[in-house]
Amino acid sequence: MKEAAGEMKGTLRRAFSVMRYLATAGSRGAALTDIAKYVGLPHPTVHRLLHQLIEERMVRQLESEKRYTLGSLTFELGLSAAQQFDIRGLCRPVLERLALDAGDTAYLVIRSGDEAVCIDRQEGPSPIRVMTLQVGSRRPLGVGAGGLAILAALPTPEQQAVLDTVDAQIAGVWGLPRDFLQSSIHDANRQGYALIRNRVTPGVSAIGMHFSDSMGRPFAALSVAAINSRLTSSRIKTVSALLTRGVSNIRQALRTTNGRWTAPQPEPATSMD
Repeated sequence: MKEAAGEMKGTLRRAFSVMRYLATAGSRGAALTDIAKYVGLPHPTVHRLLHQLIEERMVRQLESEKRYTLGSLTFELGLSAAQQFDIRGLCRPVLERLALDAGDTAYLVIRSGDEAVCIDRQEGPSPIRVMTLQVGSRRPLGVGAGGLAILAALPTPEQQAVLDTVDAQIAGVWGLPRDFLQSSIHDANRQGYALIRNRVTPGVSAIGMHFSDSMGRPFAALSVAAINSRLTSSRIKTVSALLTRGVSNIRQALRTTNGRWTAPQPEPATSMD
């Protein structure tokens, strides 16, 4: 009995390892050799496991080539899980505190394919308020501060694949060539946050910082936008520290066990003077 339970547990772990790897492979999928190397199992074992997952619609094999991607059931399960795990509700206390402490408008954006979608916004007490994003609005990754932060955190192959898709649109609509985007990505990785000035709205600057899911995949970001004169060098350092604190609180909440989101306890306010 114990041997059977142990064998089942081992099979589940191997299956989840395969699923985690495929979750990072994107729409192009992954080859059997790469999957086997990642999970550390022989090709025949992984091949058998993949076909078991295909039967359950957790994995599908691309018809054009011998590669594997996540299946339709994972999408259906994800939709169900999204109803239970409310990322907007989880982040709301953090977003409210960020807007209050920074004094300016704070945003929460999530990745949706090659776009960043604003799912929440909180206004700060500053008398000059910046409203560069409406809840529900979309932009290609790399345009706004939050989307740029997410894009900069992606693995290089995925990052370049996104740029291949969106650079023509970004160049045409926002006048930002690919080499400028590459430079912005480099700066974001060097600084630890994404900073834009006059990119979307003249006279407006914004700072963004990404956070990842439990598997380490960048999927969302916090950002703060203000008029240029409010984001001096010293205030950029302060706001980036506030973003770091907010992201840390969200990461802590994301690690909550038993499948429940709990709002992080806000820390004492930081002076912006």
